[in-house]
Amino acid sequence: MRVLLANKFFFRNGGSETVMFQERDYLLSNGHEVIDFSMDDSRNFDSPYKTYFVGNQDYRGPQGKLASIRTAVQFIHSGEAAEKMYALVRKTRPDIVHCHNIYHQLTPSIIGAAKEGGAKVVLTLHDYKPVCPVYNRLRQDAPCSDCLDGRFSNVLRHKCAGGSLGKSALLFAEAVVQRWMGNYEKVDAFIAPSRFMAESIAHRVPDSRTRLLYNGVDLDALQPSTADAGYVLYLGRLSAEKGVATLLKAHANSQAKWPLHIAGTGPLEEVLKQQFPLATFLGHVSGGQLKQVMDGASVVVVPSEWYENCPMSVLEAMAYGKPVVGSRMGGIPELVVDGQTGLLFDAGDTYSLQAQLDRLMSEPDLRRRLGEQARQRVESEFSLGRHNTCLIDIYKKLIGG
Repeated sequence: MRVLLANKFFFRNGGSETVMFQERDYLLSNGHEVIDFSMDDSRNFDSPYKTYFVGNQDYRGPQGKLASIRTAVQFIHSGEAAEKMYALVRKTRPDIVHCHNIYHQLTPSIIGAAKEGGAKVVLTLHDYKPVCPVYNRLRQDAPCSDCLDGRFSNVLRHKCAGGSLGKSALLFAEAVVQRWMGNYEKVDAFIAPSRFMAESIAHRVPDSRTRLLYNGVDLDALQPSTADAGYVLYLGRLSAEKGVATLLKAHANSQAKWPLHIAGTGPLEEVLKQQFPLATFLGHVSGGQLKQVMDGASVVVVPSEWYENCPMSVLEAMAYGKPVVGSRMGGIPELVVDGQTGLLFDAGDTYSLQAQLDRLMSEPDLRRRLGEQARQRVESEFSLGRHNTCLIDIYKKLIGG
């Protein structure tokens, strides 16, 4: 097959890029042709199709008034991206155009352009953008479902974009324009990485166009570890929605009778360091250091207080053979089987989280058993091989192969 992959970043920027590059590598290694479509960036990997990439857009910098108006239009509908997508599709004739993280820089305008060029379009739902103008279903750091039925005016009423009326108005306009243009309605198949995601978009997307496909983890690259150095590990961004403050409170309430290692950076880093001096803050970890801290962990905690989709942090911990203590939020309970591969607790409940961790850290045999079963579950349900095989099946059914 000939597959065009569209993602606004062509370097490993986050979880959506991890999934996209995993799929890209699989397609190439199995004899399929891959066509790249992205945005210019000095961090990009090389691509033979880079002349078709759109100009770099950074919406975080200060803009003058005229530039802001022009930027706002591009933010909602990128004429450049649509024109280049159409030209690339007409030249290369892909069987499938698979979109990943396309919002704002590429915009959903490329969906309509790909369809006009004659391709089938697949969109992986890495976030809630089709049903939530701010994409993460958060309002003032709390979970929100107000726009799921299509009433996008809520983003204006609540000023969901960081309390800014102007930014919220822009996101409202984007949602309304995209609904008027019908770009999401032109998608042939939406890939939902969790049942929770599939249910979240049900008001906008018919079940017949939704395919459940969990993220996959490379089991060859992540081998199970029998090491247990006696510490609890959090690995992720230090921000309010991730629930790391709840974890730190649970640790303080336990009077630090089990060591807690916090790996990651974020806006709350300095405040949390000052408030919770009993925890060990490792900062950003990657490569060999990441493997080392994962190998030694007794338990990995994912205490999210927002609607996680299919977090790679859970799958990777399971691949290492570590029990996961996770919150009952979003897609996490679909991955962590309570009492079999880890333990669940109610998001934001400090005392419930503390009780689960006190229990696990006092029972090494239980940790070992749950960790072994976590590895078995990821091997049978969430391997990268299984993910890629199912992806090819989705492609083939769309093109009638």
